[in-house]
Amino acid sequence: MMISRKAACTALGLAATLMLASCQGRRNVQEHLAPPFPGRLSAWRLFTGRPAELHPNAGVVPYDLNTPLFSDYADKFRFVWMPPGTFAAYRPDDVFDFPIGTILSKTFAFRTEPNGHERLIETRLLVHTRSGWVGLPYVWNRDQTEATLDVAADPVPVRFVDAADHEHSTNYIIPNSNQCKECHALHKVMGPLGPKARNLNKSFAYSTGSSNELVHWAAAGYLKGSPDPATAPRAAVWNDPSTGPLDSRARVYLDVNCGSCHRPGGAAATSALYLDLANNSDENLGVCKTPVAAGHASGNLLFDIVPGRPEESILVRRMESTAPKVMMPEIARTLPHEEGIELVSAWIASLQGACTAARP
Repeated sequence: MMISRKAACTALGLAATLMLASCQGRRNVQEHLAPPFPGRLSAWRLFTGRPAELHPNAGVVPYDLNTPLFSDYADKFRFVWMPPGTFAAYRPDDVFDFPIGTILSKTFAFRTEPNGHERLIETRLLVHTRSGWVGLPYVWNRDQTEATLDVAADPVPVRFVDAADHEHSTNYIIPNSNQCKECHALHKVMGPLGPKARNLNKSFAYSTGSSNELVHWAAAGYLKGSPDPATAPRAAVWNDPSTGPLDSRARVYLDVNCGSCHRPGGAAATSALYLDLANNSDENLGVCKTPVAAGHASGNLLFDIVPGRPEESILVRRMESTAPKVMMPEIARTLPHEEGIELVSAWIASLQGACTAARP
C-alpha cells in the first residue's frame, strides 16, 4: 500500500513527538498529589537505569542520618525530591517544613553474604500530597526489577549478614499503610521524622564528592534559612564514642527508636514516658517511674529505669523481647538490637541514684 509523502512526514513527526515526550517523561520525576497512586515504584521515576541500583534521577538527592532507626539490621537508602522551584524551610529543632509535592524515599535492603550482594525488600515513600502526608510501601520482586505497591504486605523471609558479618534470619515485616501513623503522627497528623538539622548535620559521600548535607541541600535549592553547620544542632552517632559521651549517644538512640511515639502528642503520650530529646525530666524519661499500664510486659519489674541496674529496668526488658505486646518498639523490628541494648544498658548502669518502693 502506498502512502503520501505528506502522510509519511506527519507520521514521522508524530513518532518524533511521542519519542521526545517519552524521553522527557523518563527524565522527570512524576508527581502524584492525590490518589490513586501508582501501582509500581518505577512510575514515580525517582530512579534511572537498572532499578535495583537506585541511581537517582535528576533532582533526587540521597541523604543519611547521624543515628538511624534500627530495623532488623537492614541497610537503608534515603532520597528526597521536591518540585522544581520549591524548598524546605529550616527549623533548628524540628523536622523541616517541606512543600507540597515532596517525596521522601527509603529503601530497605539486606546483604545476603559478607561483602556481597544486597537484596532490596521494600521502598517506602512518604509523599506530601494536597491533603497531607501519605505513606506508601512498595515491595520488590525476586528479580529486583520492580517494586509493587502493597498496603498490607505479607512478611518476607530473609537470611542476611549484619555489618559485623553475623548471620541472621527472620520473617521481615513490612508495616502496612495504617501502621505508618503509629510512628509518624504527631497530634494525629502524619509527617516525616528523620529530616531534622541535628540528623542531617553530617558529611555524605555524594557522586560529586563529600559534603555536609545541610550545605548540599541548601546549594541544591532544597533548604532555605540553614545556618553554618558549625552553629547548627548535631546529633551524636549512637555507636561512635568520638561523636559524644555515653549519655548523648544513648539519648539520641532512644529519641530515634522510641521518641516518635513516646513524646507529648505521640501515639504513646498517655504513658507519660517521654524518650524524645526535648524531654529534660528524669521522671518522664523513666527514671524511678512506675509504668502506667504495662501489665505483664513489665515482667514484675517495678520501674521503667532503675539507676545502676539495667537488669531491673522495664525499658531494657522490652528492648530485649520479641514477644507481641511486650517488645518495644512494637513495629519496625522482629529481632532484638543487641548493640543498641548494650548501649542503653551501659547508660542505665552509669546513672546514679536509687528508687524507693513503688506505690501499691
